[in-house]
Amino acid sequence: MLVDVDHLLATPIFQPGRCSIGFHVLHSEYVIPLYFLGAFFIRHKIIRLVIIGLAFHMITDFIDCLWMLSKCETCSAAEVFRGL
Repeated sequence: MLVDVDHLLATPIFQPGRCSIGFHVLHSEYVIPLYFLGAFFIRHKIIRLVIIGLAFHMITDFIDCLWMLSKCETCSAAEVFRGL
């Protein structure tokens, strides 16, 4: 998906053990609620399907972060969940 284009803005582009939630611009805690709200409030069918796809993409990235956290306590995924 085009939402992962923001990975190219990261330094380094790929880092094993890094959680994309909260690190990349389009995966930030400010943008993610907009995906879920848009899934309910946007009326245009095609745009709504794209927004729903983005919301599911964030869910799968969140599951990936949980999986990384369960496998590696020192990974950067622990920073996302600190304080929960």
